[in-house]
This record gives sequence, structure tokens and C-alpha cells, in this order.
Amino acid sequence: MAQQYPAAPQAPAGYAAPIEDPGKTLGIVGFVLAFVFAIAGIVVSAIARKKSKEAGFDNQLAKWGLILSIIFTVLGAIGTIIYIVAIAALVANGAVTSTY
Repeated sequence: MAQQYPAAPQAPAGYAAPIEDPGKTLGIVGFVLAFVFAIAGIVVSAIARKKSKEAGFDNQLAKWGLILSIIFTVLGAIGTIIYIVAIAALVANGAVTSTY
């Protein structure tokens, strides 16, 4: 009589794909836009943060992109105001003249 071997063990069940943060890519884009075009960085980072929160993730890049975008927007606005006031002061003092 031939020797019988035990049945081969079952293959282990496969693992489910890891759940990925849906706002991860937008968070990276928002963070980069904070340095390039701050107003767009605010919009993209806010969208990424919202998507991540809805999925139960804490998206740090989106948070920092939002913070930096707001800071850079405020600094840009202050710089623009100072520039306009300085030009107006130069024109009022006659330091800038027109050739027309």
C-alpha cells in the first residue's frame, strides 16, 4: 500500500489594501503652493484637510500648507500696502515727477 501524505495547508488569506489618506496628494500640492502662490495654497490645503478629516486622518502637510499660505498672504498684503503708501508719499513730496 502506498504511503499517503497529508493534504497541503491552505494558503493564508490575503491582506486588505491599506487605507490611504484621500487628501495626502492634495496636502503635498497645497504645501508646495504655499510657497509659490499662497492664495491657491489656501484653497488646495483647505480641501485636502477637509477630505482627510472626513476619512479620519490627520493631514499635517495640509495643515502646515494652510498655515503658511495664510501667513504668506498676510505678509504679501502688508508688503503691498507699504509699497503703495511709500509711492504715494514720494508722489506727494514731489520726489517723483512726470515728464509729460
